[in-house]
Amino acid sequence: MPRIGTREEWLIASRTLLEREKEHSRAGDRLAALRRELPWVPVTKQYTFATDNGPETLADLFDGRTQLLVKHFMFAPDADEGCPSCSLTADHFDGAMPHLNNRDVTLIGISRAPLDKLNAYKRRMGWDFTWVSSFDSDFNYDYGVSFTPEQQANGATYNFRTVPRPAADLPGMSAFAFHDGTIHHTYSSYARGADAMISAYQLLDRTPHGRDEDDLAYPMAWVRRHDDYTP
Repeated sequence: MPRIGTREEWLIASRTLLEREKEHSRAGDRLAALRRELPWVPVTKQYTFATDNGPETLADLFDGRTQLLVKHFMFAPDADEGCPSCSLTADHFDGAMPHLNNRDVTLIGISRAPLDKLNAYKRRMGWDFTWVSSFDSDFNYDYGVSFTPEQQANGATYNFRTVPRPAADLPGMSAFAFHDGTIHHTYSSYARGADAMISAYQLLDRTPHGRDEDDLAYPMAWVRRHDDYTP
């Protein structure tokens, strides 16, 4: 239940909150600086992806820019549609794309599903961003978002810790840089780390009820694909 108060009480509480929000912003700036200070790891393995332009390498996916952001989109080869929470994330990509491109950044999605499935779902969702298939590649496994049947049974590393029984595919994002002719892996984030790609969350966090997520075990249980919501 809301706490009802006077305008004066609201102003006092808002000024206190503002100081905490400023602390949060400054802490976020410090975290961003720490991300940029991570060591760059050269990518020595060759990866090939199925794209609308035919087979392309990881270097090709930069599309002439020097920075690449990858959304590890959960879409298994035997699935008929993409993950709802990854779909919520991807709903934010097209509007941001001109701004990212102008800052020398390419943003793409990569999934294990075959390209024809990705393109069919992309048409259904009305998206334009580049989405490629790693179906015949170790890319998803090497970057910690897909797991073999053995790993699912015996445990694997996800989000920098051991997970006893991971799902076949889990969400994440990774960043790469192209420098002096070499691709470098610079950053990866998993689980809630992808929240940064969901501006709808930032808006919900400023509403009276917030995200209103009652299921603590699976807080994103409310999320639907945007064409699955009941009018």
